[in-house]
Amino acid sequence: MTRARLVALSAAAALLIVVVVVWRMEAPRPTPPADEGSLEQLGDYGAVPAFSLTERSGRPITREDLRDHVSVIDFIYTECTETCPTQSMQMGQLERDFADARDLRLVSITVDPRHDTLDVLARYAKRYQADDRWWFLAGDQHAIYCLAKVGFRLGVVDSSTSQPAPCGEALGFGSPAAWASHGSKGLIMHSARFVLVDRATRIRAYHLATDVASMRALRDNLWRLLSER
Repeated sequence: MTRARLVALSAAAALLIVVVVVWRMEAPRPTPPADEGSLEQLGDYGAVPAFSLTERSGRPITREDLRDHVSVIDFIYTECTETCPTQSMQMGQLERDFADARDLRLVSITVDPRHDTLDVLARYAKRYQADDRWWFLAGDQHAIYCLAKVGFRLGVVDSSTSQPAPCGEALGFGSPAAWASHGSKGLIMHSARFVLVDRATRIRAYHLATDVASMRALRDNLWRLLSER
């Protein structure tokens, strides 16, 4: 092999190495999973979207009813036998632990409004000894699912129904999704996260009701927000 040919082959090999290096630098890389623990730190995850639902008492409730209060919001349904009992027990414990905080709102929204009528929600509320600071809301199922998925970025799926209509224009903000957990018999899947909302109706944190450490962090965040004016 001549010297000129050796030089040409060496140059070609060097060029190939450069191309490979550049390709690896510019090739799309997998997006790392969101650090869900960061959702428990007080931040600003956007505004609570406008909504209109009905409380178990028959009172209409909108976003404006949350203003000037600190709120903890979750999504449940009364026939759920998996995460919902834990979520509601945790809500009841918050109600007792913050008994003197009259500016605290606890809000549970049913994801099964076809079954969970206002009377059913009233009986469920009585089971957990809910006072007037803990609201149980129902309404149109499609509106509730859009509120959960687009407004609060919480997963919810009802596998017993047909493909739902799209939610339309995003209400959104940039927080990562909180993945759904299974509901009773796997028919309805929904997130077990609590959403912490401040007096200006801004979403400030997400906490997992089934995790002891996350609930301790929620209490710390609640004290901080309740102390702010």
